[in-house]
Amino acid sequence: MAALIVVGEQAGTGGRLVSVMRGGREESLGTAFSEHDVIVFLQAAGLSDPEEVLADPRWVQWRGGRAWNPLSGGG
Repeated sequence: MAALIVVGEQAGTGGRLVSVMRGGREESLGTAFSEHDVIVFLQAAGLSDPEEVLADPRWVQWRGGRAWNPLSGGG
């Protein structure tokens, strides 16, 4: 099974595009500037325990690694 949630690589702005697969289609949830932003997006998408899901590579693909680069504005 492919991950259902994708957190893209960090862009020059410091943000990372977050998307989710729904009904066989990729749906953008927004641009996150921190891990907290990702949690908020996933809560809004209906996940009841997004923090637990973020730690599971079966659910989330972190492109470019999980950590944010604080020098780029993420934190």
